[in-house]
Amino acid sequence: EHTFEVSLTIPSRPFYIIPAEPDWIHRPQRLEWDYQRATLSGLMRNFDVRHDSSAIEARLAYDSYLENGRPGEVIDLRVSFNDVELSSHVTPRQVLSEEEAAGGKRVALKIDPIEPEGGYRSGDYYGNVVLMFNARAPGAQ
Repeated sequence: EHTFEVSLTIPSRPFYIIPAEPDWIHRPQRLEWDYQRATLSGLMRNFDVRHDSSAIEARLAYDSYLENGRPGEVIDLRVSFNDVELSSHVTPRQVLSEEEAAGGKRVALKIDPIEPEGGYRSGDYYGNVVLMFNARAPGAQ
């Protein structure tokens, strides 16, 4: 006999931003080291997005970076959603127009490391990327 848990989330039709491949979002993601080019790879994941009545905005909760605990050894991350670069600035950026959002769309989240001045240093690096989304108030510019 085998027993296992089954679950399902059906998003609200008027507004959702959900990973297209749901198995990755709750697990640590690994950026891979390219030995031949001595560089760090980026990460790309898709999201399904929809909002019935306005554009969708996004920002980072705080600056995104990887660190290894040693002073000065930080790798900043460039985060973009639907090819719009995000920042932790309090004002969010529009990532989907009202028309795009109303029809629903699959868009890419891209996370790319920014090579530090002086190059990458060996070590184990960790960090978090926290995305914040909101629906733009209808009629807002």
